[in-house]
Amino acid sequence: MNAPGPAVGVVVATRDRVESLATALEHLTALPERPPVVVVDKGSTDHTRAMIAERYPHVRVLAPGEDRGPLARNDGVRAIGTPYVAFSDDDSWWHPGALARATTLLNGHPRLGALAGQLRVGPAERPASLNATLAASPVGRAEDLPGPEVYDFLACAVVVRRGAFLEAGGFHPLALSGGEETLLAYDLAAMGWGVSYCPEVVAHHEPAPSPSEERTAAMRRDELIGCWLRRPLPLAARRTAALLTEGGRDPVARAALRGLLARLPAALWLRRPLPPWIEEAARRVDGQRADEGLGRDERQVVTHDR
Repeated sequence: MNAPGPAVGVVVATRDRVESLATALEHLTALPERPPVVVVDKGSTDHTRAMIAERYPHVRVLAPGEDRGPLARNDGVRAIGTPYVAFSDDDSWWHPGALARATTLLNGHPRLGALAGQLRVGPAERPASLNATLAASPVGRAEDLPGPEVYDFLACAVVVRRGAFLEAGGFHPLALSGGEETLLAYDLAAMGWGVSYCPEVVAHHEPAPSPSEERTAAMRRDELIGCWLRRPLPLAARRTAALLTEGGRDPVARAALRGLLARLPAALWLRRPLPPWIEEAARRVDGQRADEGLGRDERQVVTHDR
């Protein structure tokens, strides 16, 4: 009989970050699970593809020729073909054994559409503050899932069931710089899939120290886009009004507002409100964030350079 193929593959999206990508691929290709790796090059102008061909010839490269943000991950998932897919950024990787553990959890929990792993940051392996937030998720834990249900995660620390990801539509085309993970979690939950935090699955990230103002504005814009796409209209309007007020004194907020207004007609056209039970859970998560003062700043530091 033929041996079964690998259960989990890794998709990495990159653009013009050849040195950090080389470090990430060094770790990913040395994993004991030996996952297939697909790199989606979002229009790099450096020697990214030459480096991969020379140093990592078994890594598959997709080159769509343009920077489509998180949608590059959708391309990678469609191409890789394994039942489960782990995402990495071009400055992140999975710890040895993490993907084997993720496979066991996904095999053992058929309703699990995605699992959010524990993220450790920098050379000191500092736990990201988001870990504790996810562990204390107010959504609770269903009996058929391996950990608390969450509506948030970081893409560089998530493993998805490929079929569930594609069924949900993958990452949304309007959320290109922030909030795409929450949108995906909402859409998976709306289709009956669970998303759980599983801290025994560990990823590592080496982000640059601070985001640019342009990146910060794009993240704030896309977080609000997600609100207009899925949350109640009065809530989206209040959050937009708050951004408008802030824009009177903050150029980053003004840039976020301009970007939001440009995309708002498309968001309204594509709008699909959450089912009531998911909206109620999403409001509990909103309350947790407010109570904890969950900082956008740390999330930006961890995610801005994707």
